[in-house]
Amino acid sequence: MKFHRRLLSSNSSSSSSSSNTTDHPSGDTSPNSISPTIVASTSSIDSKTTTTSISSDLSIQTLPSLPSLQLDIPARSFPDFPSVAYPHLLASVPPPHPSLPITSLAISGNLLYAASSHLVRVFLLPDLTPVDSFLGNDPSAGSVKSFAFTVSGAVLTAHQDSKVRVWETTVGSSRHRLVATLPTVTDRLMNFILPRNYVDIRRHKKCLWIEHADAVTALAVHEDSIYSVSWDRSLKVWRGSNLRCMESVKAAHEDAVNALTVGPNGAVYTGSADGKIRVWTRRGGSNGGKRPRHILAATLDKHKSAINALALNEDGSVLFSGACDRSIVVWEREGGTDNMVAVGALRGHGKAILCMISVGREVVISGSADRTVRVWRGEGGKFRCMAVMEGHEKGVKSLEAVAVSGGVVSVVSGSLDGEIRLWHVDLKQLP
Repeated sequence: MKFHRRLLSSNSSSSSSSSNTTDHPSGDTSPNSISPTIVASTSSIDSKTTTTSISSDLSIQTLPSLPSLQLDIPARSFPDFPSVAYPHLLASVPPPHPSLPITSLAISGNLLYAASSHLVRVFLLPDLTPVDSFLGNDPSAGSVKSFAFTVSGAVLTAHQDSKVRVWETTVGSSRHRLVATLPTVTDRLMNFILPRNYVDIRRHKKCLWIEHADAVTALAVHEDSIYSVSWDRSLKVWRGSNLRCMESVKAAHEDAVNALTVGPNGAVYTGSADGKIRVWTRRGGSNGGKRPRHILAATLDKHKSAINALALNEDGSVLFSGACDRSIVVWEREGGTDNMVAVGALRGHGKAILCMISVGREVVISGSADRTVRVWRGEGGKFRCMAVMEGHEKGVKSLEAVAVSGGVVSVVSGSLDGEIRLWHVDLKQLP
């Protein structure tokens, strides 16, 4: 079965206060001791369906919560739909020992990267064959919050210790080696002398403007720019070619920044524990030799609790935001501007939304603290829940998806119980 890369998402990390989850303490885990057992399954789960249609002038508080309807008849008993039409569990990878929560997932080519707290495991798709692991003997960096991939193929990891690390694979193998830590030593040496390069982060505490002062929660890449956000409320922009920090927005939000995504046109969207989404656009740089800067283009304010996840559809015209209020707000681009207008909300999850990923133009997949994964599809401006995947014992923290063929999408879900699950979803045959 041939896999094609469909979409890379920076799965949003949430602050401990926002998602009611905390990082597990790191344990000594040897990479050599990790040999995940693949548990195959040929059974389909029960189908659940929720329909949601909300006009844009309603606030989140006024929207009814529409629970999923549990069908009494198993999916395999429907004569008109074969069981493969429903979410189909293909395989699962049990947690490493000792059990560590999945904190982030990412796909690059035919490789799946899975962060279990401070440990990163690499699997070959579609069989989930383990091919590498790193950081297992170094818990000092803290948990890995996010992955991203540069245009040159380097792997970026965001860490609890406020740093971003850059990894490359050795020629002819899947083994990863550390090549840089952001900010780099060169960048520090170029900035540490002048007092103006230091910023206040708290009373009697300063750091260089190129440094994050708290956990880096999300990463994104657009062309030669690397974006990072942090619990320190800042947004930073790094140049991919030389790994230098080019810009820092010190107070991008009023609280910890948990989520980040970048549109095809370069617009940057950040989601925060302050309940707001902010849209940033780049200005300058074309004339006069001035360095380009990101300016605030819009603030989107519909959620009444911490935002944990953001996802853009394929062409960047629709934004999805998930929060602790259990809702997913759907935003559409207003004309030719970078501003987004709320056009509806998706309800059905019983607890906080922890992660999301968009597939194509009208499908979004969400994971929640209620331990389920939901597939939503929009038709004629209305979204409804097409399927629910169950089986995780704890909240679903991260999602990834790749297109296989014929409308079938493989969805990878990782939960706080440390388990990874691989599902097949036939989008064409879902009810």
